[in-house]
Amino acid sequence: MQIFTGKTPADQRKKIWKTAEFIFSTPQCIANDLDKGLYKLDEVALLIVDECHRCLKNYAYNRVSQKYKIQGTNNRVLALTASPGSDKQTINQVCENLGIEAVEIRTRESDDVKPYLQELEFEKIEVNFPPEFLEIKLLLESIYHKKISELKHRKVLFGYASKTMLLKTQARLMTKRGKKDMNDFLAISACATALKISHALTLLETQTMSSFIAYLKDLFKQASDGKSKGVQKLVKNPAFAKAYTLATMLGKEHPKIKILSDIVKEQFQIEPSSRIIIFAQFRETVRTISEELNKIPNIKADNFVGQAIKDHGKGKTTGLKQKEQKAMIEKFKSGEINVLVATSIAEEGLDIPEVNEVIFYEPIPSAIRSIQRRGRTARLSKGNLKILVTKKTLDEVFYYASQAKEKRMHKAIDQIKNNLDSSEKQKELF
Repeated sequence: MQIFTGKTPADQRKKIWKTAEFIFSTPQCIANDLDKGLYKLDEVALLIVDECHRCLKNYAYNRVSQKYKIQGTNNRVLALTASPGSDKQTINQVCENLGIEAVEIRTRESDDVKPYLQELEFEKIEVNFPPEFLEIKLLLESIYHKKISELKHRKVLFGYASKTMLLKTQARLMTKRGKKDMNDFLAISACATALKISHALTLLETQTMSSFIAYLKDLFKQASDGKSKGVQKLVKNPAFAKAYTLATMLGKEHPKIKILSDIVKEQFQIEPSSRIIIFAQFRETVRTISEELNKIPNIKADNFVGQAIKDHGKGKTTGLKQKEQKAMIEKFKSGEINVLVATSIAEEGLDIPEVNEVIFYEPIPSAIRSIQRRGRTARLSKGNLKILVTKKTLDEVFYYASQAKEKRMHKAIDQIKNNLDSSEKQKELF
């Protein structure tokens, strides 16, 4: 058995390929070697693909599977995932890309799975949106609605103005063929402003007041640096200026922070040797959570983030290199760190130990990511899953969106399985 990584020299990988019976590798490593012609897949008797929901577009898995289809002489593929996708088209695409001809689905309730899983206790914790935040929200919404009305008046936006629709509209206008007219330029500016306000509202409603203020400060800085006329115009807007003033004068954090601190404190009172993972969408939120939790006696929280350099209002952060990520996971295993506050980097692909509790600081609309997150607990011992949901905000929208997508996913897999049931291969699988 051999492991391939990018650190293994190419000529050494070529030699190992000739003698190894089992090779464990990242898909990128194999894909790059195949592109360079270091070896072929003609002797591969079984290709096992983990996290196969990634087998879309030009991802490395696809390059490997396409080569295997051409070069393999005894093709067998076993693809695994906790979350293949939320619609039939996506799941079918994964199957087609990998040459999958038989599908099986298992849930926590499946008879052959139940004996191996522990009890998962789920709790949705509803949080009231502070009335003091409401005035700030209404001020920003007044700017947002004006920009949406402008986009519709300019006949570039139709129907419901979701963030996804705004991004698509912006991309369409930016990549428009031929010469752009004044209407296009003004629409692009309105679109950019609407997206900025949309992000500010997301931070206010679902994240932390500190992240909201940091983002508004960054917009003021962009304006003073002369980066964009649209931003300069936005920060001069009386509603925007008033929203910023109110936020800075409040001296109050989002109530989620206090509730989260209480949840963590209670868990460690029940079980002092607990391990907890808290997932949050943004680095500034991760930083704020860690700072607050480390004020609690016996809590040793740390930030677990990706490698990219980010500017989140407190200066640029370089993130964690792979070695630093591994070192932090080891500290988490040993108890030197007992609360890991993580962005999406901790959702999959890392050897993170069993935890007593997983907490979502906010719901996410992706069924795939929700499943990956909650899979971090209740494997070897009883676990808790808690999701904080701020009432009457985007949190509620994302919470129900994720649930609906997961239901669609199970329905889609069942339909695909039923379509394949008539084939001999599907019958032989189990």
